[in-house]
Amino acid sequence: MALNIKDTLNIIEKLNPKLDFEIIPIEQSINRISAQDLYADFALPKFDNSAMDGYAIRFDDRNNQLNIIDTVFAGDNTNIFLKQNTCAKIMTGAKVPSNTTAIIPKEETKQLEKNKIEILDKTKVKEFQHIKFIGEDISLNEHLIKTGERVNFSKITLLSSQGISHIKVYKRPKIAVFASGEELKLHYEKIEDYQIYNSNTPTFIARAKELGCEVTFMGQAKDSVEAIKELINNSLNADLIVTSGGVSVGDADFTKEAFQTLDFQTIIDGIYIKPGKPTIFGKIKNTYILNLPGNPLASSLIFELFGKLIVQKLIGSKNLHHNFILGKLSKDLKIKKGRVTIIPGMFDGEYFEVIEKRSPGMVNVLCKANSMIVLDDTVDKLPKDYMLKILPINWKFFTNKKKDFITK
Repeated sequence: MALNIKDTLNIIEKLNPKLDFEIIPIEQSINRISAQDLYADFALPKFDNSAMDGYAIRFDDRNNQLNIIDTVFAGDNTNIFLKQNTCAKIMTGAKVPSNTTAIIPKEETKQLEKNKIEILDKTKVKEFQHIKFIGEDISLNEHLIKTGERVNFSKITLLSSQGISHIKVYKRPKIAVFASGEELKLHYEKIEDYQIYNSNTPTFIARAKELGCEVTFMGQAKDSVEAIKELINNSLNADLIVTSGGVSVGDADFTKEAFQTLDFQTIIDGIYIKPGKPTIFGKIKNTYILNLPGNPLASSLIFELFGKLIVQKLIGSKNLHHNFILGKLSKDLKIKKGRVTIIPGMFDGEYFEVIEKRSPGMVNVLCKANSMIVLDDTVDKLPKDYMLKILPINWKFFTNKKKDFITK
């Protein structure tokens, strides 16, 4: 029995796949998901230091002429103590003398003698100005990265600042893709005038790679239960099998029958959504199987709405819910109500423009779209400038907070 969209999302959220990990250098961990919590072993800065080139002084001496007693460079390990009416010339990042209470920029001082200065505008000096204090940037034991967070360049900045060279990350999920249906030819084959190419399989391969998966093309099965069973059995070392077609009612739909003969555990058998109702999701042993509709646009939109969340689970991400951007509808929209509807479009940062021609069997739609909206089954028309919840397609935008992304 088909499920509504809410129940479908809840099922995906509660999946509990087995996740393996590996330890890799941090430089190789870009876009991977952390499989561990890492904390700061020491504070940054590790010592009070100067935020600029200038002079380290005692704030109480700001109105007096100051004798320069030393020069401190970044990296120097010195223990200078400032006596009354003395200062130390200091460079950016250098450790300040222990009783420093202000740094005076060099350009705000006047050289009186070789080793004597005075401050030009004494009224502007503030206590503790231009000093970077211990732990101001990173505190001891601060949480640097959490399990389930994606590693990016800024996380690598934090890790390397702590001398962390390797990180435990979840392994990339293995995705197996195969084609079924002899009426479709693969894009590298020669076709006759009455034949068409299979665009779904290359689409799934490319999209899964974009989402950070290891993808294997398993081939194309002939139109028989045994041929499809052979491909399925050969794909059961994968975390997820993605295929399309053969899930609706028809004399030549062998895919569903082949799955059923292999102890297939059905998790989702249809979704009340348009396009893409005949979507099947299930499991054989430890391998999940997503069998999408045969129509190219329908299968792609269903993968964007549900398949991406399955991938988020398999890569170990804690962000398992669609996030959205608020934007306005570019012009009046009318649709047939009665079922939750996915509509692709182009969002320019302010307005969402609906792709007018969007038949489920079309292939020339998503290349013109960068986002989509999901309309509630009660919606039949929306006016221009209506505030929409817009889901991105061409970039990842997930959150660890459950949100209602359906426009009502």
